[in-house]
Amino acid sequence: MFFDKVQGDAVRYSITAACGSGFLLFGYDQGVFGGLLSNKPFLETFNHPSPTMQGQIVATYDIGCIMGTLLSIFVGDKIGRRRCILIGCVILIIGGILQAASYSLAPMIVGRIVAGVGNGMNTIAIPIWQSETARAHQRGKLIVLQLVTNIFGIVITNWMNYGFTYIPDSPISWRFPLAFQCFFAIVTIFMVLIAPESPRWLVMRDRVEEAQAILARLAGKPSDDAEVVDEVQYLVAMVQHENEVQNSVSVKEIFSNGEQMTFRRILLGAGTPFFQQMGGVNVIAYYLPVVLVRSFGMSERLALILSAVDSMSLMFWGAMAAFLIDRIGRRRLMLWGVACSAVCFALVAVGLRYGGPGKDNKGMSTFAVVFIFMYYVFYGMSMLSIPYMYPAEINSQRMRNIGTSIATAVNWTFVYVVVVVTPTAIENIGWKYYLIYAVFNVCFVPIIYRWYVETANLSLEQVDRLFQIKHEGGKDTSWKEATRLALMETQEVVEEKIQGAQHKEFGQTVEKK
Repeated sequence: MFFDKVQGDAVRYSITAACGSGFLLFGYDQGVFGGLLSNKPFLETFNHPSPTMQGQIVATYDIGCIMGTLLSIFVGDKIGRRRCILIGCVILIIGGILQAASYSLAPMIVGRIVAGVGNGMNTIAIPIWQSETARAHQRGKLIVLQLVTNIFGIVITNWMNYGFTYIPDSPISWRFPLAFQCFFAIVTIFMVLIAPESPRWLVMRDRVEEAQAILARLAGKPSDDAEVVDEVQYLVAMVQHENEVQNSVSVKEIFSNGEQMTFRRILLGAGTPFFQQMGGVNVIAYYLPVVLVRSFGMSERLALILSAVDSMSLMFWGAMAAFLIDRIGRRRLMLWGVACSAVCFALVAVGLRYGGPGKDNKGMSTFAVVFIFMYYVFYGMSMLSIPYMYPAEINSQRMRNIGTSIATAVNWTFVYVVVVVTPTAIENIGWKYYLIYAVFNVCFVPIIYRWYVETANLSLEQVDRLFQIKHEGGKDTSWKEATRLALMETQEVVEEKIQGAQHKEFGQTVEKK
């Protein structure tokens, strides 16, 4: 087959394109409903649901996403990264059809849940697949680029919803946007089918020859090349070492942080989506048209235009993160991101306190809108992408699927909380609601500063070694020193294991050279 002959960076780019397509679908689903809550035919079809019910309709999607992440905990490592994405897309297509064909709340809610299950599976498998196939110095940049496509999905849905305001009395103005998500799922399926599986996952499943062939394609070298053979041996040894470490400890020891520091790493990974969601992003991403109409008193059409422009701004600043994420690092960008987000939400609250609907002070309303736009500048360069790369980087090979699944479940749990609460909160407490997110962001600064570890420019195996060195050195070894030592070490860490049982497994391959 033609695609099997593709070599080198072209293979990595095909994986990035497939991941980007999946995240474009994710972004489209995030943004599509915010523009429908002011759509007249939609509201008439569902008998003008209350703000509380609107929040529930939107948030049932997130319940499905939680279910999808929990499902992935049990099947993700068994079926592989690609198959998990393929199944997720098929489930999402079914959910999209149910939503677009709905005439009452029950099938709409069922469709939202079904689509959420598919998306929940995708949002676990895609970052892992990308992380496990990218070079260490490119990993951050590639994941940032796939998150930019996520925002492009939001841009598409905002402009689409705006376009349909010109046929305001037709049901197609809400049915077509909901059905169109199926198109992106089909594109994602095609792109995943032509891209290779993660070699790290193949090694975990003892499919070493397949892993070696894919590593050769990624490197653009023959499968019997010494560098390829050494890399596969290194992967096998690291997986074997992790299995021995994890299998030798009890559940109690895992939670008390043994050599792999598993529990700490799970918490660090799960913390990043918590910071993202409770930092307030989905007040904007899901509900910006609603926010602009209800909090600022704008017309529906103007609100949709500004939402689309703001999404395009986020896409631009998210792309800028590709140049910063590996140079400045994840930890420092998170610190700046949450600190600046706190300032933005505080100033939005001030602007709405003295402006907003029913008040003559249009200057303060404009002031608040400016800082909603400024929020996306700082968020785009920091917390947009980091929560989708950090859990896959910080967890060990053996715990990567479980750790990422837990992080994704945390993500969707708090998306659900924010999405359910927002319409009612805007209705009842107004400007004070934005102040809550300012306080949350302030609280995140010392947590990130004190406990978070930098993973930029470290291979996934070096991240594992970093935690082992820190565990062995204890308080006498700083994280900076542990990182330096991890960077210095390569295959020496597992040399004895490579010379043992795994050496026999590769005997035939090496003899062919």
